[in-house]
Amino acid sequence: MNATNHYMPDYAIHPGEILEEILEARGIAKSDFARRCGVSAKTVSQIIAGKAPVLPEAAVHFERVLGISSNIWNGLNAAYDLHIAQVAEAKALARQHNWAKSFPVPAMVKKGWINKPASDGDKVGALLNFFGVASIDIWQAELESMQVAYRKSTSFEGKPHAVAAWLRKGEHDADEIFTAPFSEDKFKGALVQIREMTVKLPEEFEAKIKQLCADAGVALVLVGELPGTHLSGAARWLNPHKAILQLSLRNKSNDHFWFSFFHEAAHILKHAKKKLYLDDIKSGNTDLEEEADQFARNHLIPLKGYKAFCDNGHYTQTSVRHFAKEVGIAPGIVVGRLQHDKEIPFSYLNELKLKFELIEDC
Repeated sequence: MNATNHYMPDYAIHPGEILEEILEARGIAKSDFARRCGVSAKTVSQIIAGKAPVLPEAAVHFERVLGISSNIWNGLNAAYDLHIAQVAEAKALARQHNWAKSFPVPAMVKKGWINKPASDGDKVGALLNFFGVASIDIWQAELESMQVAYRKSTSFEGKPHAVAAWLRKGEHDADEIFTAPFSEDKFKGALVQIREMTVKLPEEFEAKIKQLCADAGVALVLVGELPGTHLSGAARWLNPHKAILQLSLRNKSNDHFWFSFFHEAAHILKHAKKKLYLDDIKSGNTDLEEEADQFARNHLIPLKGYKAFCDNGHYTQTSVRHFAKEVGIAPGIVVGRLQHDKEIPFSYLNELKLKFELIEDC
């Protein structure tokens, strides 16, 4: 979602001011004008004083008497009413500025998610626009419903506003991606093809895996994490026919990226559509997370071959490269698995991991 600028004047002219100027310029007395329009002099005085609107019926009469289109009178009246409502809204939002302090607004501005607010009220308004809700109360209700849907996450507990913003950006990006209706078979087939791309560089695979996912009904979005959230990814459904697979790009090595991708893919394939699966640095403490972990591990590296390789217990650059080539996977993924399983120290063989930067969706 790109932030856009909108011109909003800080004033509006009541149609009564225009009416008074026209009557004075034409030398028409207010009482005479009222008589010719078929309204009371009091009504005309109240309109000129800005205490009464120009109603549609009066606008038609003004057009007949003055020759000025009723559309112009209605437009002036509507613009004035809208301005008054906007001023009242801005004051109300400014009184609720404490709510906005819970969001990492500077980071959101820097990423281009929202425009730089000019005031406290503008900050609240920008956030409500970003979330697509009319009030803070509605946003809070949305957050509470989300809390029912997601599994326990330390990131969401500690930084609920930041995590909600990160998830919302994923929704914005997913809305821009056209996807076919979800097909489990197509997604499974896409995962087979995507696994083969783990040996490639981001510039070779990024567009391809996004298209493969979209063709299967899954919007793959890359959204950099916000400060303090420590997220790796999330999976959820926009509707029964479109899923979102969202990655944070938090870890820059290929083993983390691919494991996170297949972990979130498991949630989409195996778990309930009505839940939100939010994965942070402490994921893995539930049966669903363990199932997703196991899916990612075994999909990337077949268990039988991996056990045979570990039974040999000989871990060198050459042996890891040979095994990785044998199973058709990037060597860095094998290193990450060995480190996680404590077969080797976390400081060992990291030179086989690829460091890459993927382009964050805007």
